[in-house]
Amino acid sequence: MLKRKLPIGIQTFREMREERFYYVDMTKFAQSMVEGGKLYFLSRPRRFGKSLFLDTLKELFEGSEALLRGLHIHDQWDWDVRHPVVRLHFGAGDFTDPARLTEDVHDQLATLEEANGVLSRPDASPPIRLRHLVAALREQTGQRVAVLVDEYDKPILDALGTPAAAANRQFLRALYAVVKQSDAHIKFAFLAGVSKFSKVSLFSDLNHLKDITLDRRYAAVCGYTEQDLDDVFAEALAGFDRDEVRRWYNGYSWRGQRVYNPFDILLLLDEGEFRAHWFETGSPKFLIDELRQRGVPSIDLDGMTTSEALLSAFDVDEMAVEALLFQTGYLTILDEKHQDGRIRYRLGYPNLEVRQSLNERLLRALLPEGARRQADDAPLRELLAANDFDGLEGFFRSLFAGIPHQWHVNNDIGNFEGYYASVVYSCFAAQGFELIAEDSTSAGRSDMVVRCDDAVYLFEFKLSNGAPEGGALAQIKRKGYADKYRSLRLPIYLIGVEFGKTQRNVAAFDVERLASTI
Repeated sequence: MLKRKLPIGIQTFREMREERFYYVDMTKFAQSMVEGGKLYFLSRPRRFGKSLFLDTLKELFEGSEALLRGLHIHDQWDWDVRHPVVRLHFGAGDFTDPARLTEDVHDQLATLEEANGVLSRPDASPPIRLRHLVAALREQTGQRVAVLVDEYDKPILDALGTPAAAANRQFLRALYAVVKQSDAHIKFAFLAGVSKFSKVSLFSDLNHLKDITLDRRYAAVCGYTEQDLDDVFAEALAGFDRDEVRRWYNGYSWRGQRVYNPFDILLLLDEGEFRAHWFETGSPKFLIDELRQRGVPSIDLDGMTTSEALLSAFDVDEMAVEALLFQTGYLTILDEKHQDGRIRYRLGYPNLEVRQSLNERLLRALLPEGARRQADDAPLRELLAANDFDGLEGFFRSLFAGIPHQWHVNNDIGNFEGYYASVVYSCFAAQGFELIAEDSTSAGRSDMVVRCDDAVYLFEFKLSNGAPEGGALAQIKRKGYADKYRSLRLPIYLIGVEFGKTQRNVAAFDVERLASTI
């Protein structure tokens, strides 16, 4: 029996099925969408399988029955009816110039016209040309049309920070309005991308789209569940520590079952190494720049809280940092709270890959080159394993002493205390420690909790204000931050760190060990 292949970079459903690639059946979601509505929108981070899902929908509507044999939807679909499909894809172009977007859409429409034998309308505007194509396909086939748009938002994302972003948004608004204008000719429409632009800014004429981004029923529409790994990849994963696989790559949540990034799983199986496979395929420079410009400390990222409205606030003129981090996949939903008809979400890193890799990049922004090299080589795990707190204090004193005065002046990551706390947090996070930032207790929130070698380390950061040494440590004890960890019966270390604004370094570093009994 031929061994199945790993579909790395494969976005074509036909190739997946005909060439014996591993395939996780997503057709149950397709069936639910078709039976439950007509116009849909989905936001998911890059490399989560959106393009493959859209191509699956294309083959389904075109009636490619042989390709779907053995899948969930096969026996639930009327294969005697075939619908024409208009699929637009913006993944390949560079749209920093609005003229390129117009040219690209004309080219895609010309290809669709030729493939379907529809009279070409090259002199018409793209919206009019699309409207004509949809109407002609309905008249020609007698069946309503499926409209699928892949990476609907890339022309805007490509141009963020330039005047072209607003121009591309206006162009796409007119183009996507055709879906509503052609409602009588449309069987189904689905727009998918990375970001979730507000309906007011991009879909003002398409306000009846059903947004399934945070619909629990579709939480796993893109991504692999634990069950998928058991059903499809069990044999391939036999030599891996599944707990480690979860720690590295699981954890993405859209208010439902947590999922793995498919790209990570496929690269893990291909290379056999735990690495930042997904993270390394993208460049978060724009994100890092935004965090710096807005003065967001890295220690604040893990445990952010936000409203449902703010999580969707993404536009060229207004991008909530929470929405930016969530929609790009760097933060995910950890839990939610319902109160007075509103939902509040707590966000955090989905897994080790993202926490470690993003904080490595943040350190590059937080530190000058010499200090950055020192942070990269920090023996933090060895120092904690030996309970060498003098050595830990010495390391951070040396690190901060290597930061020139002008670096502080030019730094725009939070306030003075936030800057130093962010450096400490990112140093630990970049080395893969198990961390909790802003850990809530009944009396307040401890700044950072580290688990290492069967011990718990509670950090509290303060700006020195002339109070007696040990002010930060006293706060940990006074507010009982350690109480929730006593039941673990592990050694607990309280570490109070105070930063001196005048000396621009650690002013106090106090440690106390608690008994491990309840």
